This record gives sequence, C-alpha cells and structure tokens, in this order.
Amino acid sequence: MAIKEFHITKSSGEQVKFSINKLKRSLQHSGASEEMIQEIVQRVQDELYPGISTREIHNRAFALLKKKKSVYASKYKLKKAIYELGPTGFPFERFISGILHYSGYETRVGEMLEGTCVSHEIDVVAFKNGTLNVIECKFHSEDGLKCNVKVPLYVKSRYTDVKVPLNSQKDKPFKNTEGWVVTNTRFTKDALEYGKCAGLYLLSWDYPQGDGLKERIDRLRLYPITVSTLLSSREKAFLLERDIVLCRQLEKNDFLLDHLGVSNGRKQRILKEMKSLCNP
Repeated sequence: MAIKEFHITKSSGEQVKFSINKLKRSLQHSGASEEMIQEIVQRVQDELYPGISTREIHNRAFALLKKKKSVYASKYKLKKAIYELGPTGFPFERFISGILHYSGYETRVGEMLEGTCVSHEIDVVAFKNGTLNVIECKFHSEDGLKCNVKVPLYVKSRYTDVKVPLNSQKDKPFKNTEGWVVTNTRFTKDALEYGKCAGLYLLSWDYPQGDGLKERIDRLRLYPITVSTLLSSREKAFLLERDIVLCRQLEKNDFLLDHLGVSNGRKQRILKEMKSLCNP
C-alpha cells in the first residue's frame, strides 16, 4: 500500500505528518477485523489531501465503519461521543461516577464537604479499599482543548481545605484520602508535573498510560449513550436529563424508550445495539 506523504491539520491547528499507523490503531479499537480495517484505510487514504483536518479523516472512517457494522462505528466515535455529554459537564460527572461504580467503588455525585475555611461541592466522592477519593472533573465540550496547570492547582487547594476535616472525623469508615483530577481531554506537561508533585491522582483520555479513560471504557465496556448511531440528538438529550449516561443503564431502563414514543421495531434495534456495546 503506497503511503501518501503530506501534513494534516489537528484540532489544535497544528500541522503534523499523516500517520497511517495512527489511523489503523484508532480503527482497531472499534473491534473491526483486520481485513475491514485495511479496506477502510485504503478508501480513506485515496481521499486524503494536504491540510485535511483530523476531524474530516475520522468522519470519513466513521461513515465507512457505519456501513459495515454500526456497533463498530459507535465504538470508533467514543471520543466525540464524550464531548456530546456537554455542555454543562454534569453528565460527564455522572459518567465518571458510573465508570467508578462498575469498578467496585461506592460513589456519590455533588456531595457537600466541609472544609477548614469553606464548604465545597465535590463533583464525585468515591470510596474503595479504605480510601476516600475526592474527585474533581474538568470537562471540555470540544476537541483540541487541554487541561492546563491552573486546574490541578485549583483542585489541590480545594482538596487541601477538605482533607483536614475529613481526616479528623471520629469513627470514619476510611483510613486515607486522595485528591483526583479527571478530564476527558489531555493534561499539559505542566499540569502533569504539578499534579504528580502535589500528590494528586490524574486521569485523562490517555493518562495514565495503558489505564487512561479510553482504556477503562473499552475494558469495562462502559460506553456513554451518545455513542449510539441509532438514537437521535433529541432522544439522547431526553435520556441525559434523566441521568441515563451509560448504554448499560439504558439496557436496564428500556421503558424510557416507550416514553419517547419509539416504535417497537426500532426499540428492539436500539436495545440490540446497547447489548452489543455492553457485552463481549
């Protein structure tokens, strides 16, 4: 396969050399066969031109995957689907809570904690193995935006304020506390350096390496409902307003599709899509 040598435009505006291997890796995460991936890569490559945006490349690959099998397309659009949880960021907090819940944590969203100086509303509080995790979520609703050093600086100050009152509680059910920063994009270099130095646990789209948000979602099969290629934008908004953020939740609360007036035939197709995403 001849590889075209030219630059493409990332969402940040940066010009980078086109990498056929990156395109292949992104398609492999969808679960498509190697034969299907090769066919799609060839089709996409034939349509490339200098300066094409990464978004346009992904849109073309997504359209080709959708023709092959919708569940592959759903998994392929995961990153974009998380942006669609916005714009408030509250569904993202519910989403993170859901991922942790299915990882064995006891979780609460929007918990008020008393600090030494003031009270704080914490995005997610998660308990597991004797540690109470105080988690702040930084949600971005568009690609190309990174979580800069101001975010862990701010989170560290809030965590420090609540840490002493938490640890001074009598008969507390936890031995340790830990502060987290979670984002759906990436951390800047300074944000990573400060966060690690300050003792915060950092979780982003691709950090920690091999155990970032993307890997956890794929491993646990905890996809947001926004990955669906069958649900309309209106239907997704309706479900998000009712705190249904995971495909797994919709599978268990399928009566909500009746409230939306979804026909029985279409309902069965949607539930089949949910089952394919949730189960190996």
